[in-house]
Amino acid sequence: MGRFGMVGEDAIKDGKCTDIYFRRVVEVMERDGINPHVAMEVTAATLPDPWGVFCGLDDVIKLLEGLPVDVDAMPEGSIFFRNEPVLRVSGRYRDFAVYETAILGFLCHASGVASAAAHIRLAARDRPVYSFGSRRQHPAIAAMIERAAWIGGVDGASSTCAPDGIPLAGTMPHAFVMCYPRQEDAWCAFARGAGPEVPRIMLADTFSDEKDEAVRAAACGATAVRLDTPRSRRGDMRAIVEEVRWELDVHGYPDVKIFLSGGLTRADVVAYRDVADAFGIGGAIANAPVIDFAMDIVEMEGRPFAKRGKRSGAKQVYEAAGGRRVTLPLAAPAPEDATPLLSRYVEHGTIVARPKMEDARERVLSRLSDLAGE
Repeated sequence: MGRFGMVGEDAIKDGKCTDIYFRRVVEVMERDGINPHVAMEVTAATLPDPWGVFCGLDDVIKLLEGLPVDVDAMPEGSIFFRNEPVLRVSGRYRDFAVYETAILGFLCHASGVASAAAHIRLAARDRPVYSFGSRRQHPAIAAMIERAAWIGGVDGASSTCAPDGIPLAGTMPHAFVMCYPRQEDAWCAFARGAGPEVPRIMLADTFSDEKDEAVRAAACGATAVRLDTPRSRRGDMRAIVEEVRWELDVHGYPDVKIFLSGGLTRADVVAYRDVADAFGIGGAIANAPVIDFAMDIVEMEGRPFAKRGKRSGAKQVYEAAGGRRVTLPLAAPAPEDATPLLSRYVEHGTIVARPKMEDARERVLSRLSDLAGE
């Protein structure tokens, strides 16, 4: 453990960040000379929503690189449904047993964030959505959160630790406005001093009524005003947004947009998408419920073998025209004109394919319109 309460990458890669019972049973099995060849599949028996977005594969294959195992998985950004296997690890059990904790941690957390982002992206329709959850997460995992949110379909992220290729977006804190003698001083300073590439989005709810601050901010050059207090105001937020829009219009600022943030949920996005121009989403993405994946043996020494409640045998998930899905035993004939979704990523410890963040994002975005009714 270093200066902060974080586990280092080497400890994770070496299998030292695990549930203690894995280490104990591996020691027992080693004494008894037990090390069967198994296939273990990752599935979710329940989901927060009808479908989820598979994410976290990139970390899993880096974790298992060099181990004598094979890894088959859906591509990152794949839409999955409950009980569908999203990943399979095949090898001798003792060789990868201690990694189950990290495998599930990578997949459960990233898939939860990506799934929440995708559902909010779908709810927002054509309105931009930005990941504003940096302060709602441990900084050690900021890059993972923003990567998963981007794959899920957000239009940008606020964290400076977001992976390369993700647009950075943000406005200004209340503290900035409060550090100047007058709000106009802060807004005009921002308009003058921020880089030319930075949108002039002014925070318009620090001291006085939102419509008053919005009009005054517009006079200082705002291209958009941000309302960040839907919870603390305890009022009719829709009426507030509509009133701000009206006052901006009648005062000659019809092109100034309204950016809404502050504890927004997916339901809020649905409620305000017709009156707000963009959304900054914090905890609803960064602190999204994890996907409750489990990792279970489905084959033992090449024969179907599973505990009760699980379907034995390695499987393949096929997608046919129209998005119809079917899960079949791996050895069964493929349905006509159907595409198999699980493919090989690690073979005998060698990475043979690597996920690409942009491909994963495009995979999600290309499916969202088809999923609107599910």
